[in-house]
Amino acid sequence: MISQNYLKEIKTKLNSNKLITTIKILKERAIPDQGFFRARLMLKNGDFLEVAEFFKVENEQCVTITYSYQWMDSSQTKLKKRWDNVEHFPDLPNFPHHLHDGDEFNVKPSESRNILQIITLIEQEITNS
Repeated sequence: MISQNYLKEIKTKLNSNKLITTIKILKERAIPDQGFFRARLMLKNGDFLEVAEFFKVENEQCVTITYSYQWMDSSQTKLKKRWDNVEHFPDLPNFPHHLHDGDEFNVKPSESRNILQIITLIEQEITNS
């Protein structure tokens, strides 16, 4: 089943990534044509990341439908970045995809990403900082 394989791919990436020290899966679900995954992750540098993604299977691939990936500092009080596609900034290019960068009110256009892409992106940002 494609949706189960995608969840397996996510968990494999999380478990094998040297950046991630703790994984708490809050919910996962896979049925033949869709799925959901939500987890809280502690990162090697002390940061916190919560990921949530709902996806559907289209043309034999998993396509992200709704998502929220929230990256915070170790105290979990300061937002570093949050990517989501909640439809509350209709004037931004590439609506509804956007990024809250360092602050709830610093909103920038973004693009649709899945959990696998977000982990890679954050890993690159931490490595390059």
